[in-house]
Amino acid sequence: MILTGPEIAAAVRDGRIRITDYTDAQVNPNSYNVRLGDTLTIYSEEIIDPHRENTTCTQRIGADGYVLQPRELYLGHTVEEVGSDTFVPLLFGRSSVGRLGLFVEITAPIGDIGFHGQWTLMLSPVRPLKVYAGMKIGQIMFFLSVGPVSLYSGKYQSAQGPQPSRYWHDAKPADAR
Repeated sequence: MILTGPEIAAAVRDGRIRITDYTDAQVNPNSYNVRLGDTLTIYSEEIIDPHRENTTCTQRIGADGYVLQPRELYLGHTVEEVGSDTFVPLLFGRSSVGRLGLFVEITAPIGDIGFHGQWTLMLSPVRPLKVYAGMKIGQIMFFLSVGPVSLYSGKYQSAQGPQPSRYWHDAKPADAR
């Protein structure tokens, strides 16, 4: 079951969902809008290797915005810290942003129960597109979980700003095939 907007607001008030900085104006009929933070992380190397830490550079989004380029992966982040020890959060791009040709969070929309922090956003434009810090970039839906819960305590817990992949922490020799 998906939480409705009024239930999301009630869950924030009673602590079942944590959103900083929460505002009622960002509540939708069945989701909560999240905004783009002011930092982008970009992989610096031509080839990204999941079996090692990859070099990145950081770019701030200024007041005049920042133009994203096609064929590039940008890691952004939400302004809001969002999490729940009760519900499963899923983050999707907003349809208005998708209609501009920006893919947001296509392959990894699910959050773990117990994760709390800023969400890293995988941003990929189909053509040059200017983005602005603070723009509504995505929406998080919350789903009821069934069964025993093991809270997330992984490598991205309490994330602040965009987090590059840490796949290499988990890579085992069998993955190298």
